[in-house]
Amino acid sequence: MVDVNELRGIIAKKGLSQADVAKKLGITPKTFYEKMKKAIFTSKEMQGMIKYLEIEDPCSIFFADYVAYEATKKEE
Repeated sequence: MVDVNELRGIIAKKGLSQADVAKKLGITPKTFYEKMKKAIFTSKEMQGMIKYLEIEDPCSIFFADYVAYEATKKEE
């Protein structure tokens, strides 16, 4: 599951809109908004955002549930 709040923050820090990112990915803004709502992107879309937005730690954003699970598991 994607951490959409973190992704929105990165988009905003870059001075971009979600529509800008959608255009760069080759999808419509409506499709991008729906994907954000569902928190699901294809691997190609994730790869495109990582490159375009220069995301340094993509795992914490695009695999948020897994990262949280692993962190919890280590605390046990």
